[in-house]
Amino acid sequence: MFDIGFLELLICGVIALLVLGPERLPTAARAAGRWVGGARRMVSQFTSELDRQLKADELREELRKAGDVGLDDVQKTVRGALDDAKKYEHMILPENETQKPRPAPATRRVAESQQTSSSDDEGQPAPGSDSNSTADQTATPQSPPDNRS
Repeated sequence: MFDIGFLELLICGVIALLVLGPERLPTAARAAGRWVGGARRMVSQFTSELDRQLKADELREELRKAGDVGLDDVQKTVRGALDDAKKYEHMILPENETQKPRPAPATRRVAESQQTSSSDDEGQPAPGSDSNSTADQTATPQSPPDNRS
């Protein structure tokens, strides 16, 4: 890296021996070795982090390109599957459920409470409802009231 040969290292060692003396030279060599080791570790960590970031950016770019193309295919596949399911809906659900759409849950609760209150008052089913609908209401479990604001 710095292109330092053996002769340059030997000259530096002799000068350090003359300046520091034989007592302090080993501790100074250890400290210099720690500094050099720390610098090498920092450089290797920096390069590895830089490589990792470059690979992550490349992967994000590839995923973005692949995701844009694949999303349309997935949407088409899901829409096709839903259309096929609607074709065979009459085989699964009874005829009375396939012909009328289900009301929203809040509407259903209001309608049920009006029917039950009018049937309690008169002793007979509400007008426009048959006797089977009241039996269905008692057989199906009711969900607890929604207290959200």
